Amino acid sequence: MTELQLGLIGLGATAVVGVFGYNKWQEYRQRKLAQAVLKPHHADILLGDEAKPSSPPVTAERSEPEIRVEAPAQQDERVEPVFVDLHPTMPSEDMIAAPADIQMPEIPVFDTPAAPLEPPIAAQVPVPEPMVAQVPADIPDDAPEIPAGALPAELLDPRLEFIVAMELVEPVLAMDVIHSQRPALVRLNKPVHWVGFNERNREWERLSPDSELKLRRLRVGLQLVNRQGPLSDGDMTIFTNAMNALADELMAVADMPSSRVLDQAAEIDQFCAAVDLEIGLNLVSRGSAFSGTKIRALAEAAGMVLGLGGVFTRYDDNGRVLFSLQNYESTQFSAESLRTLTTHGLTFLLDVPRVDHGERTFMQMTEIAKRFAETLNGALVDDNRQPLSESQLDHIRREFIGKPQATMASYGLIAGSPQALRLFS
Repeated sequence: MTELQLGLIGLGATAVVGVFGYNKWQEYRQRKLAQAVLKPHHADILLGDEAKPSSPPVTAERSEPEIRVEAPAQQDERVEPVFVDLHPTMPSEDMIAAPADIQMPEIPVFDTPAAPLEPPIAAQVPVPEPMVAQVPADIPDDAPEIPAGALPAELLDPRLEFIVAMELVEPVLAMDVIHSQRPALVRLNKPVHWVGFNERNREWERLSPDSELKLRRLRVGLQLVNRQGPLSDGDMTIFTNAMNALADELMAVADMPSSRVLDQAAEIDQFCAAVDLEIGLNLVSRGSAFSGTKIRALAEAAGMVLGLGGVFTRYDDNGRVLFSLQNYESTQFSAESLRTLTTHGLTFLLDVPRVDHGERTFMQMTEIAKRFAETLNGALVDDNRQPLSESQLDHIRREFIGKPQATMASYGLIAGSPQALRLFS
């Protein structure tokens, strides 16, 4: 290798080393300049610490000044005015919440702001008034809200009725709702019960055909069983079609249960057959016939009332039937006929599933029957006209009244309750 080649190689190496050194020097100058420009010159109020020169530079752009409050410890007293950051800073991992022991600076409030900042930091907006639901004047403010499903079983029981629920957008007059599908529903062999939610007293109530209540919540129940037997498939079809038509008319959705309705009706009917008893005490004359005027006097003295059905009825303080008295013969009692009527027998009747406290009621009925027998010169006999002794009366009370009513109670159906009165009708 010649001296010229060696010289060229040396010059090239020197140039490379020079360029590398120049680049390193430029990097050093730029780094020092950046540190000098971005170096913090004041203490960080939120961190409560002096700025450290060795901290890495913050490159994110932030609006100045900025106050970030995660959970103010001593700012509960003032909540107005409200400032809204028009350019909110998105949270990031390098943000540090202020320690709980750091005293937050008070946020200044300006009644008349000075020259606007560049760029604008916040805009003062009025605090909207809280929205208050409009409640009718006749509804008390402290009345509790009752959910749509809080329907008392005394009005409708899902075990005994097929219940359709409707929520209406606009209030509708109850009488219009009931009369809407009357032509279809009159063909049913089972009762239909209408129940609506009264917005004024916030209670569910049974609706009458002439009710002027305006409804938003409606429940319609088709009774599954009565004393004519269980619900039929034909009645079920008529009812569901009528409810769908009513829902279309009211622009509502008919919410119907999907249970085995007909099987449920058959099971309830089987249960009812085991407890559906009517106890009768017959009073027959020993000689002369009973006088109608005496019968009426004794009945009224016992607190019994003559009704349109031709029977005397004893009611409790709540107007519920306890027991009744009817003519043993075919002629019905009436105010006119009792003046000249004579009969050789009377019958006291107690409907077991429809009477509350049946054993006690039976004892009351027995005492009144004995009083009739003593006054009219008659005798208490069974259906075979055999005299009834005290032991037989006690046996009837325990076996044919006490046990059936205990069976009803174990089923969750109390004798004489509103559900029992509907079911045994």
